[in-house]
Amino acid sequence: MSDLPKCVEFHEEGPREGFQIEPRIYPLTQRAALVEALAETGLKAVQVASFVSPKAVPQMADTEALFAAIKRRPGVRYEAVWLNEQGFHRASATPGVDLSGKISLYTSDAFAKRNNNCTAAEMRDRVLRWLDLYSEAGLTIDRALVMTAFGCNYEGEIAPERPVAELVWAHRACAERGIRLPKVYLADTMGWANPQSVRRLVGMVRDALPDTRVGLHLHDTRGLGPANVLAALEMGVDLFDSSVAGLGGCPFAGHGDSRGAGNICTEDMVFLCHEMGIETGIDLEKLIEAARLAERIIGRPLSGRIMHAGSLSTYRMRRAA
Repeated sequence: MSDLPKCVEFHEEGPREGFQIEPRIYPLTQRAALVEALAETGLKAVQVASFVSPKAVPQMADTEALFAAIKRRPGVRYEAVWLNEQGFHRASATPGVDLSGKISLYTSDAFAKRNNNCTAAEMRDRVLRWLDLYSEAGLTIDRALVMTAFGCNYEGEIAPERPVAELVWAHRACAERGIRLPKVYLADTMGWANPQSVRRLVGMVRDALPDTRVGLHLHDTRGLGPANVLAALEMGVDLFDSSVAGLGGCPFAGHGDSRGAGNICTEDMVFLCHEMGIETGIDLEKLIEAARLAERIIGRPLSGRIMHAGSLSTYRMRRAA
């Protein structure tokens, strides 16, 4: 266990991941309140919404208005997602969006076509265009993420060499333009990862890109999310995407149910870290309250555990008294 990180950073994606998958559109004031509650917890970044086609994802049709409604907290980044140039230009024109360059790659042609209307190879060509666009806009590149890194519901098993090759290509493409790529992410978009595959793939990426920070975007589709986080922590991974109350799921992932499954649950994973003596900079009790707010907004029980059971702090204070 000597490789455990001293501190872990969680990047909150619930407001975007969660509400994009829901069949109904929730009031803007409620979604803004959730973003504000999350910003009070010590999280460094909150992914608010996406700039995508309102025809494809009507739940995100009012993204500009949502950013305008949020009361911002200093020191917190309020981020967004875009899939094409039109979305990027909308984000650039929206006050309050904290912009940075992000590039995405695929291991699966089938999923790439559903999510971005292109093949994995065509996505590489688009990434080169994105690098030029970001440079023209004066943006630094924050991360490269490879989706379906562990497996795909449409194509099955994904050989670990494929996501490694995509990230190495992204690193090289950036280097050729004099751009430093600080972070790479492995995305378990459809819940195929297990602890063994997490350890193997993280190790392979570290060997290929030894000076690059490795993060994970994990879904808890089949119940292995927490086990995969623990495996990653034991490999020294200190960067995770997560979703308050376990909200979320990709609408194009091809899960058997209509909503898919959410990301790893932020408050549950923060609890895990704290119990293991790993700092997060997050106030767990405030985060639990934000998760309960998310559940009240959604209007049904959500998958988070700690939000229902409570943390151990109350019991420890009772014993101390």
